Amino acid sequence: MIAIVDYGVGNLFSLESSFNAIGQDVKVTSDPRDLREADRIVLPGVGAFEDAAKKLKSSGLAEPLLEEIGTGKPLLGICLGMQLLFTKSYEFGEHEGLNLIPGSVRYIGEVIPAGLKIPQIGWNSLQLGARSEEAGIIQREGEYVYFVHSYAAFCDERYITATTNYGAELTAAVQNKNIYGVQFHPEKSGNVGLNILREFCNV
Repeated sequence: MIAIVDYGVGNLFSLESSFNAIGQDVKVTSDPRDLREADRIVLPGVGAFEDAAKKLKSSGLAEPLLEEIGTGKPLLGICLGMQLLFTKSYEFGEHEGLNLIPGSVRYIGEVIPAGLKIPQIGWNSLQLGARSEEAGIIQREGEYVYFVHSYAAFCDERYITATTNYGAELTAAVQNKNIYGVQFHPEKSGNVGLNILREFCNV
């Protein structure tokens, strides 16, 4: 069973529908017992980092989530859920993340050329990152996925499995052992997104 963490932030219905579409047993839950019983966990997220981090902590789900990840259970963070995996975020201040992947989340306006719209909204292609020989759940270069973000993760290239170009190379997907993250929305990315979710179900 795949547990989608419901902590008050996330596009839960679309994610649930996408996993159902690929024949997976999935449950949207705010019950720590379901995280323990699940084979895999998905951490979604939309909105602001600070608010999401506070809600995850106050929900009582952060500790059991970390415990299950510590056992080697696969975790997929999506969009803001991916950003929460990092050490900290500089979105409207400085805020602590889950520190599962060393690095920080910063405003893309710091690195992209002036004149490009922020947030980046729409379809953009993926390029395999430094770990292309072990690309994890990102298997193909050049496929298009759907992004909505103003902030991106900055980390050592050994964690980056895919990037996207939006005037600069931005982190699109990461992996640290059993921890996976994608900045884009696979549930909004058609068949390409469904295939990425299938890959996660196979790890």
